[in-house]
Amino acid sequence: MEASDRIYVAGHTGLVGSALVRRLRRQGHHNLVLRAHAELDLTDAAAVRKFFHEQRPRYVFLAAAKVGGILANQTLPADFIFENLKIQTNVIHESWRAGVERLLFLGSSCIYPRDAPQPLREETWLSGPLEPTNRAYAMAKSAGIEMGWAYNRQHGARFLAAMPTNLYGPGDRYDPRDSHLLPALLRKMHAAKISGARQVEIWGSGAPRREFLHSDDAADACIFLMNLDLKRFQQLAASHEIAPLINVGCGEDMTVRNLAELIAEVVGISPAFVFDTTKPDGTPRKLLDISRLTALGWQPRIPLREGLEQTYADFCSRAASLEFEEIHSGKTWAPYE
Repeated sequence: MEASDRIYVAGHTGLVGSALVRRLRRQGHHNLVLRAHAELDLTDAAAVRKFFHEQRPRYVFLAAAKVGGILANQTLPADFIFENLKIQTNVIHESWRAGVERLLFLGSSCIYPRDAPQPLREETWLSGPLEPTNRAYAMAKSAGIEMGWAYNRQHGARFLAAMPTNLYGPGDRYDPRDSHLLPALLRKMHAAKISGARQVEIWGSGAPRREFLHSDDAADACIFLMNLDLKRFQQLAASHEIAPLINVGCGEDMTVRNLAELIAEVVGISPAFVFDTTKPDGTPRKLLDISRLTALGWQPRIPLREGLEQTYADFCSRAASLEFEEIHSGKTWAPYE
């Protein structure tokens, strides 16, 4: 990608999208095409077609999606599959119609079977049953992978899919009911610190193992993939036997209990943990095999503790603002967009 190339980042206000914008701008890209949801509803096929016809981006990062934690996925499965299918279908199809040179679709590690061998290799995609708590979301993301692959095979498109592990970082959503594991725990620890609570309740048994990658590292990996030389990119996109998906992670995981202990240390408290085993654990383990990505020459750079310290500082800076005053009052508040 050249500095002057038109680059569309779909979902630029989200966790990964905002990290992509930060890194692209830092690298000198000055022709970014950005549209907030109020300006462009990606579920509206006619609006997306008009946008691509007028803007003609050369590269597309498809980071837009309806996302949420385990409760949101269980409660709103129809919303998750319906909205995500519409978003990715519209963007992928119109990218092809507009002659986009390369597209990178961001999926999720939840596409892999619940009981697939660890660490999770790209070849295990579609090899077994999914985790029930997020099956609708995983099916939508799998459809996005297959759609990009189909356009590569039939139309000679150059569309790749990146499967990131659990992500965290500045600008995350911290709602205790709607957010993902790490930001929900961080918010709970901060609330305990403010209130002086001696106990923190955690969903599930604390035994499942999870892998975590800073959003800046995820953005760096996505840009690295988009910038692969033509031969390597074509090898990944053009295969009829191997799906064009690549795992993006750090290659290390820990238990939910260990994560809670580390977050408590970063926040500066040492509470007792109460594990609510009436709540679901989800998949027992989700560690990605990132050998395909590292063989291309990419490595993560941000250690988890350092990333957590940065993220907590960002959280505190926003918790002091008007939008986050509910954290201190204990009232219900809307997730950060």
